[in-house]
Amino acid sequence: MVAKAGLLLRPRLYWATWLTLLALTVVMLVADGLSVPRLAFLVVVLSAMLVKASLIGAHFMHLRFERLPLALTVIVGLLLTGVILFALIAPDAVRIAAMSHR
Repeated sequence: MVAKAGLLLRPRLYWATWLTLLALTVVMLVADGLSVPRLAFLVVVLSAMLVKASLIGAHFMHLRFERLPLALTVIVGLLLTGVILFALIAPDAVRIAAMSHR
């Protein structure tokens, strides 16, 4: 009976997660459409993206139910990939920004 109860709760969890992801996406789109200061926009968008990534990792990648070492391996790998991509893209962004100010 416990297994059946667990199976019944998972679709609710997935739907709740999906609706939260949808709401965060709408918040990001609204923030993009409003004329807010750039720093406020970046804070809203980056916060929403971090929450969305955490929800996806926890619920759809099932990291919430895994042992801590496996979850940390995935999280550190994702963060390291993000840092490497940023380090590779940032010099071009600085160069392009300098070109546009001339």
